[in-house]
Amino acid sequence: MKIDGGCFCGNITFEADIDPEKVMICHCTDCQSITGSAFRVNVPVAKEHITFHGGQPKKMVKTAESGNKRAQAFCPECGSPLYGAAPVADPPSFLLRVGAIRQRAQLRPKVQVWCPSRAFPRDRALNGRASAAAAIVRKQ
Repeated sequence: MKIDGGCFCGNITFEADIDPEKVMICHCTDCQSITGSAFRVNVPVAKEHITFHGGQPKKMVKTAESGNKRAQAFCPECGSPLYGAAPVADPPSFLLRVGAIRQRAQLRPKVQVWCPSRAFPRDRALNGRASAAAAIVRKQ
């Protein structure tokens, strides 16, 4: 699937070809902390299937509980998270942040990882039923 996107301020943009069947939700505590949310939605893309335009992202290397190091890339102007990658000069792949993708409404998560770290009990919305929070939003 052809996608495009970028940061909130437009300083960094990208175009990529992804497999929408690989969209995932991560519940690890690192993803919770770095997003300020209960989870993060990602999709992998090989370096030969993505092109970046504009400015250079700022990167922060984080060591996970597993001991793996990951470079977290974000816009230096607006702070929008863009991707995670191996902390090397030319990473072989990127884990794009679905929130930065313009076609995100078409990308349904297929798998969830690090579920024991989940911030909330399993949300029934993932099973096709509306959650209580969704019902409140609709009433407003």
